[in-house]
Amino acid sequence: MADSGAPLTIGIEEEYLLIDPETRDLAIDPPHAILDACGAMIGTEDSAVTPEFLRTQIEVATPVCHSIREARARIAYLRGCVATAAAEYGLRPIAASTHPFAEWSLQQHTDGARYNVLTEDMQQVAQRLLICGMHVHIGIEDANIRNDMLNQVSYFLPHLLALTTSSPFWQGRLTGLMCYRLSVFDELPRTGLPERFDSHAEYIRHVDALIEAGLIEDASKIWWDIRAHSKFPTLEMRIADICTRMDDGITVAALYACLISMLMRLRRHNQRWRIYSNMLVQENRWRAQRYGIDRGLVDFGQGRIVAYAELLDEILDLVREDAERLDCVAEVENARNIVARGTSAHGQIIRFREAKAAGATETEALRAVVDWLAAETQHGVSPAGAGNRGDQTPN
Repeated sequence: MADSGAPLTIGIEEEYLLIDPETRDLAIDPPHAILDACGAMIGTEDSAVTPEFLRTQIEVATPVCHSIREARARIAYLRGCVATAAAEYGLRPIAASTHPFAEWSLQQHTDGARYNVLTEDMQQVAQRLLICGMHVHIGIEDANIRNDMLNQVSYFLPHLLALTTSSPFWQGRLTGLMCYRLSVFDELPRTGLPERFDSHAEYIRHVDALIEAGLIEDASKIWWDIRAHSKFPTLEMRIADICTRMDDGITVAALYACLISMLMRLRRHNQRWRIYSNMLVQENRWRAQRYGIDRGLVDFGQGRIVAYAELLDEILDLVREDAERLDCVAEVENARNIVARGTSAHGQIIRFREAKAAGATETEALRAVVDWLAAETQHGVSPAGAGNRGDQTPN
């Protein structure tokens, strides 16, 4: 996306947890054959299904897609592949950023050079990373434009996070946060809102200082909420929880793409979004983490907290032209349905409280949440082997 009129390129990564349908707990040591089975279904596509930091996690990644519709079809097929392969070994995937009751201390990390180094370096901070997320890449060839977009779009990261919350539980406790995942992830260094740089060259100088000091091997160990990718010419949004419903994740990806398109459009007319300090944006990040869409975010132009639905209406008006150009009007408009229905975090809390009200024990209520997550994860997903490898929108 060299400018606002260029074709869109987008890629999406999602991370899932594998559960035992009988116990509803995590599969601590799932067979590697699940990954092999996924690879056999995907064939020679550029899509990928790979292990993640913990053995109970599995990650999927689309190839470079040229439309939101194509990205949706790819994710639908990949979710279907994972579900089919896991079922062959008596397991199911759930798309949630934390498991309702699993113990992090019981998990095993994947045996790989990068993960072994991370575990040794970060110790318990890394061992606690029983969390999953969604990353969205937008292609921007020019490194300085990527840097400019990072500086501007960071303002909207809390707004995107609020639409994705799926981690209200941690180790069997209702945390009071709609997104507990960030509380875990923020224990790592080089996380949170990104630093601001005047140019890509300035950013590289800072990265090189860390590398030369022996602190990191490369820029892939900078884990900000949004970052210029270390290998590909993309701007990678990383703040989001993973959405349990696939179409909610596609909505957030489409909205992120439209925000980048809108900012590019302004740039062409020598205009830009006002850049607020991280001190201020951090307040909205916390509100999104704590309350999700429920208590509003601060509109710093007005200097007051504004209801999320009102802020969303303003954002949708801002990107309407871009949603039309990118042919994703329906996808971004679905954000209103998320606000009306609630995110995965809302759904999990509702199921837990309903089960408790019906007389379930704490354990039974938590298992009911897992059952709901497993079903919602497959909502709208393409069944693997149905002949759809992601080259068209599923029926």
